[in-house]
Amino acid sequence: MSKSLPLSRRQFSRSAALLCGALMSPALASASTDAATIRVPAEWEPQEATWLQWPGRYEKQHEGAFAEISVIIARYQKLNILFASGSIQSDARRAIGRAGGDPDDPNIIWHHIESDSAWMRDNGPVYVVADGEMRVQNWEFDAWGGAFGPNIPYAADNRVPNEVAEAVGLPVDHIDIVHERGNLEFNGVNTVLLNWSVIGDPRRNRNYTMEEAEADLKRHFGVSKVVFIEGVPEGDLTNGHIDGIARFINETTVVVADCIGQAQCAGANDRNAEILDNAAATIEAAGLTVIREPIEGTSRYQGHTFDTNYMNWLVGNGFVITVGFDNPETDAAAKARIEEYFPGRDVYVVEMLSSWASGGGVHCHTNDQPAMSTIGM
Repeated sequence: MSKSLPLSRRQFSRSAALLCGALMSPALASASTDAATIRVPAEWEPQEATWLQWPGRYEKQHEGAFAEISVIIARYQKLNILFASGSIQSDARRAIGRAGGDPDDPNIIWHHIESDSAWMRDNGPVYVVADGEMRVQNWEFDAWGGAFGPNIPYAADNRVPNEVAEAVGLPVDHIDIVHERGNLEFNGVNTVLLNWSVIGDPRRNRNYTMEEAEADLKRHFGVSKVVFIEGVPEGDLTNGHIDGIARFINETTVVVADCIGQAQCAGANDRNAEILDNAAATIEAAGLTVIREPIEGTSRYQGHTFDTNYMNWLVGNGFVITVGFDNPETDAAAKARIEEYFPGRDVYVVEMLSSWASGGGVHCHTNDQPAMSTIGM
């Protein structure tokens, strides 16, 4: 959401559910000589904190969900909240109070850091363990390839990783490639999964080839396998982030969404269903185990119908939060499935249809910081 225009971050024509894309494309990369010195911890590994950028004027409708999410996270670990102005902080404190939380909880740390949006997964830091120390990477951010128009500001968003690195005392590395963290899935060992249609978008990286991207990803993340899926879901102006279609749940297993039942995308010859099926085939061909996560129902919100895709979950220390669709049957079924994916963690389903209507869920809004203990893992 822009501070200058009341536009949604993403626009979806039917389901607003697929935050990433897929068609068959080269999946497996060869070993990298840098693989032993750089590692990106997986999201399920111990975390130091969760970060988020509190929504401003044009994203204020998300505030209730932000407050509920904040209350849950603060029960388990530190929560760092960025606020762009004193009035936004005041609104945030009141919202957390209304949600039954304490804005002065010692686990909540407030930072007066400017941002342009409330989607910190995309413009926030990438944390890497490099040569025995934690570092922040700042990949370039240009507001999703400028897909929402030339008047959408993003300069403050692009500075956020630098500000975060300064706040936590970590060195920062600037990566001169445009990409969003919502399009990166790591298994914490040797593999990154992403959608080529995002990083290969010429509005982001002109004349960038898949071979160049593969080499860059190996070098910057220390991975030996790069699994590319490909395809732009219908209506997705981000070109299809991975965190709505395929997620690692352990080092060798990926959950991939599946259109079935009463979902709109379950219709015959549906493009989004084809994207999902091709993604599953690509990931399986890369030697990974695939579990299909059903999209099996719909939900109505402000005159629009959305498919119930629960893939956009956030994992933390002892908990998982996913988007809820105010559909008791599918919400309950999703909670039970995610409990099986992440045994031993408490699973929460938070209704956040206003965010979903803008094109994202709890994972899109948050950014996780690995614990220092992951350096030795």
